[in-house]
Amino acid sequence: MRSLAFLCLITCMRAAFAADAHVAVAANFAAPAQRLADTFSSASGHKLALSSGSTGKFYAQIKSGAPFDVLLSADEETPRRLETEKRAVAGTRFTYAVGRLALWGAKADVADEGVLRRGQFSRLAIANPRLAPYGAAAREALERLGLWTTVQGKIVQGENIAQTFQFVSSGNADLGFVALSQLRQRQAAAGSFWLVPEALHAPLRQDAVLLGRASSNAAARAFLEYLRTPPARERIREFGYALAP
Repeated sequence: MRSLAFLCLITCMRAAFAADAHVAVAANFAAPAQRLADTFSSASGHKLALSSGSTGKFYAQIKSGAPFDVLLSADEETPRRLETEKRAVAGTRFTYAVGRLALWGAKADVADEGVLRRGQFSRLAIANPRLAPYGAAAREALERLGLWTTVQGKIVQGENIAQTFQFVSSGNADLGFVALSQLRQRQAAAGSFWLVPEALHAPLRQDAVLLGRASSNAAARAFLEYLRTPPARERIREFGYALAP
């Protein structure tokens, strides 16, 4: 049944006139988005251009008139705000993935809560909490552990979660709060990670939304529909995300 539904969708996509769309993608979802976009474009004929970065910066750019057609956010608040401000098409918002936060040490034998509490590191990387939802989740987790004030002098901030990952992989930080999906994409990565308990931060529900300028953009609408199909959802799961019903 799933295969039949998918084939029907693809047939409808091919029947539509091919169009272009520009998709703003949260940094943690950059690799899955590229894979999904490639499959979608091959099947539908539509062309997608992807830009990855921090959700906070995308919000500011969209408010300033940036030519994005779709936002794949790292949170649920930003798409909701854009919808309220009438910068997004009402009724198009949905949760495409639920992320998980992880503490990773590329060279550490053990990365866990104990290492944080003992302060056995020189630098701790997090994404900017004001711009990146994963950074906000990292700060919230540290606050709930009672460690936020303690680690202030050791924190290095990345603009987004991709830059935070780079800080750790390059050795510029001993530990870093990254997305579990980033570690799943790099299964041969050295070191270890601690999956941060979900009770320590608000859920990382990542919402997608069609932006106002793209209300009649066939490629943008079709891509959002594709993200809700079983094959696309299974691919998202394979990258280390949970799925909303």
